[in-house]
Amino acid sequence: MAMKNLWFTPAFEEAFPKGLFLLGDVEPMTEFNSDRNAPKRQRLDLDNEGNGTGKRLWKATVTDPAAPNARQASFDLVFVADQVPVPSAPEVAPGMRPLVLEGLQVKPKIAGQGEFKSIGWNIRATGIAGDNSGSKQAPADQGAARPSGKAA
Repeated sequence: MAMKNLWFTPAFEEAFPKGLFLLGDVEPMTEFNSDRNAPKRQRLDLDNEGNGTGKRLWKATVTDPAAPNARQASFDLVFVADQVPVPSAPEVAPGMRPLVLEGLQVKPKIAGQGEFKSIGWNIRATGIAGDNSGSKQAPADQGAARPSGKAA
């Protein structure tokens, strides 16, 4: 049984009992291009076979105050959303805001090199709790205003 693309969905409070802090801003995750002069393209949630949500990917650097050591305290988090998630909480220090994630997903990966390998985690979420920027609102149904063609 191959579990190549298996994402786990823990509750935010179980994964991060002391919460998370956003360091800086949420930015678009761009595709690699060897041509430095080429325009940057934002990555989409699609694999090589076209599987995925097709939503845009955003990245943020976060820190976990409950991490056991400094190397594991800060990491990159990926948001899968059509629009950039915006934290609503005020800054507790310059460039540092508390976060509560919605739609949290984690997937194990092998981290490190040679004999110093360990289990790491790919971490992604669909949004930020309290975000009222409009990124979580469903797009307007373009077909709703179209006449049905039937007389009443």
